[in-house]
Amino acid sequence: MSTLHFETELDRMVKKNTVHTNLPAARLIEQALNRNEGLITATGAFRATTGAYTGRSPKDKFIVDERSVHEKIEWGSVNQPISTDVFESLYVKVLDYLGKKDEIFVRDAIAGADKQHQLPIRIVNEFAWHNLFASQLFIRPAEKELETLVPEFTIVSAPGFKADPAVDGTNSETFIIISFEKRTVLIGGTEYAGEMKKSIFSVMNYLLPEKDIFSMHCSANVGQEGDVALFFGLSGTGKTTLSADTNRNLIGDDEHGWSHNGVFNIEGGCYAKCVNLSEEKEPQIFNAIRFGSVLENVVVDEETREPDYDDTFFTENTRAAYPLEAIPNAMTPSVAGHPNTIIFLTADAFGVLPPISRLTKEQAMYHFLSGYTSKLAGTERGITEPTATFSTCFGAPFLPLPAYRYAEMLGERINQHDVEVYLVNTGWSGGPYGVGSRMNLTYTRAMVQAALQGELAAVETETDPFFGLQVPAHCPGVPDEVLLPRQTWQDKDAYDAKAIELASKFEENFKKFRDISDEIREAGPSTK
Repeated sequence: MSTLHFETELDRMVKKNTVHTNLPAARLIEQALNRNEGLITATGAFRATTGAYTGRSPKDKFIVDERSVHEKIEWGSVNQPISTDVFESLYVKVLDYLGKKDEIFVRDAIAGADKQHQLPIRIVNEFAWHNLFASQLFIRPAEKELETLVPEFTIVSAPGFKADPAVDGTNSETFIIISFEKRTVLIGGTEYAGEMKKSIFSVMNYLLPEKDIFSMHCSANVGQEGDVALFFGLSGTGKTTLSADTNRNLIGDDEHGWSHNGVFNIEGGCYAKCVNLSEEKEPQIFNAIRFGSVLENVVVDEETREPDYDDTFFTENTRAAYPLEAIPNAMTPSVAGHPNTIIFLTADAFGVLPPISRLTKEQAMYHFLSGYTSKLAGTERGITEPTATFSTCFGAPFLPLPAYRYAEMLGERINQHDVEVYLVNTGWSGGPYGVGSRMNLTYTRAMVQAALQGELAAVETETDPFFGLQVPAHCPGVPDEVLLPRQTWQDKDAYDAKAIELASKFEENFKKFRDISDEIREAGPSTK
């Protein structure tokens, strides 16, 4: 199927239906309510549930193995190949399925706040609330921009269409397929709206590096003097909490690009976890949830319609989608200069990593490639003790290219812009999980503030014997003894054994990286 014929088939399907194009939030909510897709909460937000799929389905994500990308993609369990024939067959079936619907919802939007590096996109939805979600998460063009906007990538989302693996060549009834040649993302069998957001992020993680732009899974903010900070970290490390600073302006909370001009947000909104959300702990997120926002899988009181963020009846992965401008100190447009400071966040449940340490360029590239944090006991079936988790570049599920491409871009930019890089452990101190205690958030905030203000650049450091990290001897607002993790353990031999255990896990994980220089490989922990 040629690209021209491919696009014609989509246009033909669209013309068969009642098409709702670029509807405002109020109209989309009206449509969603009429179609019984969810309900309005007391906050004014729209609540939807997503059925069996309350999170991403990584085993059902594919990239079409096309000639133009075959040699570039890092194929494997993350980037699973699927044939052109399978994709095109499913595409025709999905269009036929949508063509029989009374109405569909279409939205034109943008990925990328930097006008020089934007990707115009079109989102075709079966559900009104999915189109509402897209209106919150992607950048909304002005009316005049819409008149001339030509989409360069299209999402076609049909949650009600379920694949037959035996016939359609998928792993299950669900599929998320990216075709770079057809410039299309095809989604079916899942109602989880986050698949749309993360699919476009995966697309940008392919397209941007091809233009020598470093794509990043991180949050970003900027200080009053224009100093920019990036926060990388996996779930549970405090990325959102620490980057939401009333004294700094938010650039974005999840996806960014770093071009020769500086940093820019890829998105126009935020997709925040809201389990145990409270106004006291996270006032910015709590107050951003208002009319037009989307709540996914949040329990709502039947009588009062008040959201209960502590109730995990549907899932612990409850989410809130809202536009970036709902955050009072968000930057519009969400672009800024080159970063001055990079913070890598980890929640080490082994209790052995320093609460803050300064990294060399090689150490930064090592820990970026490692992407370490801990899963805690009870968070997943079968996990009875803290488990080391490594997610390459702090975003392995969304990286189509080999990891070294992203690491090289990080190293180049650290050199070029003289960036200070710190590893911050928001995990345990005084012992492992179950013995020690979670790092005091007040201390963590003080350490991050000191790093951002340049107060640690010239401080005397001590080299950690197991991880080779440069640990500051002093930090304003933090007791000296807290900075050296071994000193916080009563049983020093137990600390040494635990440190060696974690260091060996780093070494084992890093064996999978082949095209890495000895300087980077030797910058990691050592058990020798």
